[in-house]
Amino acid sequence: MKKYLLAGICLAAAIHTARADDQKISIVVGGMDKQIYLPAELAVQLGYFKKFGLDVDITNQQAGVDGADALLAGEVQGVVGFYDHTIDLQAKGKYAESVVQFSRAPGEVELVAAKVAPQVHSFADLKGMTLGVTGLGSSTNFLTEYLAGKGGLATGQYTTVGVGAGATFLGAMSHDQIQAGMTTEPTVSHAVSSGMAKIFVDLRTDASTRAALGGPYPAACLYMSSSYVAAHADVTQKLADAFALTLNYIATHSAAQIADLMPADYYGGDKAAYIKALAAGKGMFTKDGIMPDGGPQTVLSVLQGFDPGVKGKTIDLSKTYTTQFVKTAAGG
Repeated sequence: MKKYLLAGICLAAAIHTARADDQKISIVVGGMDKQIYLPAELAVQLGYFKKFGLDVDITNQQAGVDGADALLAGEVQGVVGFYDHTIDLQAKGKYAESVVQFSRAPGEVELVAAKVAPQVHSFADLKGMTLGVTGLGSSTNFLTEYLAGKGGLATGQYTTVGVGAGATFLGAMSHDQIQAGMTTEPTVSHAVSSGMAKIFVDLRTDASTRAALGGPYPAACLYMSSSYVAAHADVTQKLADAFALTLNYIATHSAAQIADLMPADYYGGDKAAYIKALAAGKGMFTKDGIMPDGGPQTVLSVLQGFDPGVKGKTIDLSKTYTTQFVKTAAGG
């Protein structure tokens, strides 16, 4: 009788451990200090993961493509990156979906170095130059290639190079390693305020994004492998709950109130500039995590416009995102 009792206790302990492990989530972010990925760190600072019983480990990567690779390798359960990776992955026979859509605009800016800015009036004027992106195969790479082609610059007439963001991007531009490049806040404000660069294409608002890309361009999101979502609906729901509350906080609080919660190193040494940029750009965030109408079609059109891996492929957009969890989320 004793051995059966012990066996039962061991089995119960094993089940408890398995359930506890299910609540441990690893998420990689394609640049923690980028304002476009603000909800990731803000959710931590607000204690929303713990509120829903989650033990979330967040790691940082310089480029979104690194996050996609980590997801495919099974190293993480989720990625805070751009929605366009879910389409790119499906074209390769891999399935991932946006579970919470953070933004409806990329929040990216194409900067041109001040010394070449006077001669640059279109992408065609960047012929022969080197353009910086966070990483080759990243979303900034996708957008750069699309805008270059749309602007009359053929593939092979320019070079793209991965330079990350923040100090590495600024260093590359100041040392003339790149003559133009795509990056986000707070890097944009540092480059412009210092006189290093000028804004060439601005994708920080819904209106400017529609003008440049032809429609809303859902970008930053939490995406996860479809198989994981199907097998762990309870954990996925808790993540959606936490991020829905975070997005609601962004919508209902000032940039200064939000900045006060963020780690000091996110400011890049200039909190006032950080707040100013956030105040101007926080309208890019959704209030509820729901995919904007027409957004997936815009992203697919952009990728099909230049990406040979996507062009000509049949993509089922309904499998690249879900609204199931955010529509029932605590903050939705």
